[in-house]
Amino acid sequence: MKTAQQLLQERTERLKKTIQFEKTDRTPVILTGDAFCARHVGMKLSEFCSNMKASHEAIFNSFKDLGDVDGTGGTFAAATMFPLMFYTRIKLPGRELPDDTPWQLDEQEMMTVEDYDVILNKGWNEFSYDYLKNRLGVDVDSLVAQLADVPQFARNFEEAGYLVYTPSASITVNEFLGGGRSFPKFMRDIFKMPDKVEAVLDVILAETLIDFRQQIRALKPLVVFISPARGASEFYSPKIWERFVWKYLKAAAEVIIEEGAVADLHIDGNWERDLEYFKTLPRHKCIFESDGATNIYKVREILGGHMAIKGDVPAALLTLATPDEVYGYSTKLIKDMGTGFILASGCTIPPNAKVENVKAMVAAATGK
Repeated sequence: MKTAQQLLQERTERLKKTIQFEKTDRTPVILTGDAFCARHVGMKLSEFCSNMKASHEAIFNSFKDLGDVDGTGGTFAAATMFPLMFYTRIKLPGRELPDDTPWQLDEQEMMTVEDYDVILNKGWNEFSYDYLKNRLGVDVDSLVAQLADVPQFARNFEEAGYLVYTPSASITVNEFLGGGRSFPKFMRDIFKMPDKVEAVLDVILAETLIDFRQQIRALKPLVVFISPARGASEFYSPKIWERFVWKYLKAAAEVIIEEGAVADLHIDGNWERDLEYFKTLPRHKCIFESDGATNIYKVREILGGHMAIKGDVPAALLTLATPDEVYGYSTKLIKDMGTGFILASGCTIPPNAKVENVKAMVAAATGK
């Protein structure tokens, strides 16, 4: 029987080879589960969101029951951190919501047009702290203090033989304005004052990339998560998308690559129109992670051999299908995608996914 350290080494090498399109013994399986894990182990979402250590235990114990999984996309509940990423309020179970209702972003226009000038004059970091604390009511210092336990969470997984897939993560800078202004108002600003919006985004990018580089250098991760969230091609015209989404996604990905890591591009929504752009990123230095809206076969057609692909078992299948149907879908996906493929759910495993269906997905890759 293999030791935990042997398993960790084996799983890490499997992932590295997959990213380089080298032959492996089997397709790696990386799962990201939050609310699903809480329900799997019988924990109310109110406790899961309010107690970071409890959320870690729930995810850890859930994973141990799911089969021969290679790694995890998360080690704790990140819901309370969402305001730091989307610059909007969040409704949490046990606070604004019933105890077992999933958290919800409560997007409103909290950032004003006048704030653009403040950011240009004073910089993003000075504006950001004040905005989070005084306008959103976020206790930033308390949230940051809770993150002190995160390195231990990662060690717990690694000491059990699991790979922590993305210990470092960020979001593209357009999401700060999209959430703070509200998405409809941000879209309006792009058309009414495009030069000012771009200038603000450039300021935010320059400041956040400094911290991002330091984070990567400190952690030395194999893979770094970057999410353009609502940057999908289906929301923008080509010129607007290139200027206000791709410019910033590409810049963040290039920093990740410059620092020696692989960029996991978490792609929500349909990006089929603009898949060719991803070929301008360095070969075998990125992973295209589809949530199901972008046709994964189209991704393989355009980007096959250039970057690894991660996905894409749909939420609906994990929730509504039978284990045999999930197993069949996952097996076909593994066969069709070939080398350079990582099996995963489309985005996070949904809260109401059937445990037996998640196990069937894992079994399709492991044969166990």
